[in-house]
Amino acid sequence: MPRPNNSKAQRHEATIEGVPVRSLPKIALHEHLDGGLRAETVLELAREAGVEVPVSDARGLGEWFAEQAAGGSLEAYLETFALTGAVLQTADALTRAARELVEDLTKDGVIYAEVRWAPELHTSGGLSMAEAVDAVQEGIEQGEDDAEATGHSIRVGQILSAMRQAENSLEVAELALDYRDDGVVGFDLAGPESGHPASEHRDALDLLATEFFPVTLHAGEAEGTDSIRSALLDGRALRLGHGVRIAEDLDVIAEEGEDVRVRLGDLAAWVRDREIALEVAPSSNLGTGAIARWGSQLEDHPFDLLYQLGFAVTVNTDNRLMSRTTLTRELSMLADTFEYRLADLERFQLNAAAAAFLPVEQREELIDLISEGFDR
Repeated sequence: MPRPNNSKAQRHEATIEGVPVRSLPKIALHEHLDGGLRAETVLELAREAGVEVPVSDARGLGEWFAEQAAGGSLEAYLETFALTGAVLQTADALTRAARELVEDLTKDGVIYAEVRWAPELHTSGGLSMAEAVDAVQEGIEQGEDDAEATGHSIRVGQILSAMRQAENSLEVAELALDYRDDGVVGFDLAGPESGHPASEHRDALDLLATEFFPVTLHAGEAEGTDSIRSALLDGRALRLGHGVRIAEDLDVIAEEGEDVRVRLGDLAAWVRDREIALEVAPSSNLGTGAIARWGSQLEDHPFDLLYQLGFAVTVNTDNRLMSRTTLTRELSMLADTFEYRLADLERFQLNAAAAAFLPVEQREELIDLISEGFDR
């Protein structure tokens, strides 16, 4: 198993085998809309809405978000969303945020993305949840059209998130079903994981299962294997948002040099053998303390162990603003730390394509695009 090359640990090379990482075709399965705002956009929208900001310049505000989000817990990380949520309470603001995120994804080399957000958090300005979904979809389509006009191709779907600590999940699930042919591709549970298991939202999750609607749930981030088990059993989740703490169900029984022998628990074996994709966001996992059991540096992240064991790992940003990152940066850091080659980065994208909430024919098209892009 490859070990981190500490001499390069912080360089984050932008090329691998001479190929710019940004130029490679990528798939983003775990992108939050309200975590993907540009700092300058937050400032402009805050001025328009009369919302106070802690820092008055874009660079400083970006640094503020990063510092606040690096507190080592999911709860501290989520506090930063009070500001981005406050400036996203009109249709115009939501449309702009979605359009700009698609633009940023395109510049990042992303060819397919699923953007998640919680409509219930964007109604204090008078919008209904359906109107909010329409506004986001308008921005997505504008971004897709703008990309096409510049010779790029990107497709973006919405994932509607319900908040674990709230009681609106059934309404959000019904909304997702209403828009399943109009841009919405999946359902999610977000927010504080501790103390709010998926089982609290059984009515919504049962409805979605009855209607055969794709579900991915945040699990295995702030909580461990019990949360993952609930996501799979109560939520019938097809993917796990983060899911890194599935590594708690692994038992290292021997380690000799670079050879590691690991025994998988029943839960870990199920996730691996059923190829249930893990939506891993390395920088975010460091900031939220999701990998605290193993350490606090990227080389401590169980990502490589999970990859070597055959788990369907995918790479994501989670929140570009809070983690001050891009998918290009996340992939570059992983390659730098674990000595990955182009073939490894291609595998991560193929895993994501196979797990996308799309019909099989369209997933196969993505796989072809990825293979062609990496071959070039």
